[in-house]
Amino acid sequence: MAGRGYRLGQNLAIERRGGRGRNADLPALAQELVAANVTVVVTIGFPPAVAAKATGIPTVAAAGVGDPVATGLVESLARPGGTVTGISDNAPELSTKRLSLLKEIAPGLRRLAMLWNEDDLGMTLRYKASAEAAERIGVAVQALGVREPNDFEAAFAAMDREMPDAILMVADALTNLNRKRVFDFAAAHHLPAIYENEFYVRDGGLMSYGADPAESFTRAAALTDRILKGARPAELPFEQPTRYNLVINLKTATGINLDVPFNLLSRADEVIE
Repeated sequence: MAGRGYRLGQNLAIERRGGRGRNADLPALAQELVAANVTVVVTIGFPPAVAAKATGIPTVAAAGVGDPVATGLVESLARPGGTVTGISDNAPELSTKRLSLLKEIAPGLRRLAMLWNEDDLGMTLRYKASAEAAERIGVAVQALGVREPNDFEAAFAAMDREMPDAILMVADALTNLNRKRVFDFAAAHHLPAIYENEFYVRDGGLMSYGADPAESFTRAAALTDRILKGARPAELPFEQPTRYNLVINLKTATGINLDVPFNLLSRADEVIE
């Protein structure tokens, strides 16, 4: 099996645990890859990238890793210095953009609920970047960290007690698996919500703004190819996306009696009707 590449994604670990959304099994899964003598591991999400790094196998973090320098995954974007390279994101700029989009669709935004996985350092840093961006424009943040599926009920109860004007959800395996519950809560309370990944919107969410997944995975594949041909991750700069997509679901907007401004619709890369 030498020379093969594997993807150590969060979905693989979660499926083996019955979908609970924790990362306790990732080190064991990573060791399976060591035993299989793989050449390259491609990961999605910060916890799998950490688990892969611990094995010493060359790793390409394809998406969802957050800021690899702030989390300690690499030494710098220009020279990662270890066994991991991949695709990063720009959380401060993206957070500011997502908030500006929410303000366009909900001009009365004063209080914003933020959902994120507290056990994921990469996503916690993304939450903090979003919270700081909200505070700069005078929007109060309702912080709703979750660690397991049962925590979503507590988050919904907190929003029931102090209803926000909108919701922002940080994407990771846990929030992904529970996304329909967030969609249902937002719909029941007529709340606009913005997400990081466009598949959330195709699945019923209102709006998303984030890196174009096709570009990110194409570039991750190119990095993987270079490693398979002998390049060292330590010398392959961590890249950042160059294309970002705005996706809006008009059916969801209609369901919560929300009129989406024409100016916003005209800028959307995809409008789902």
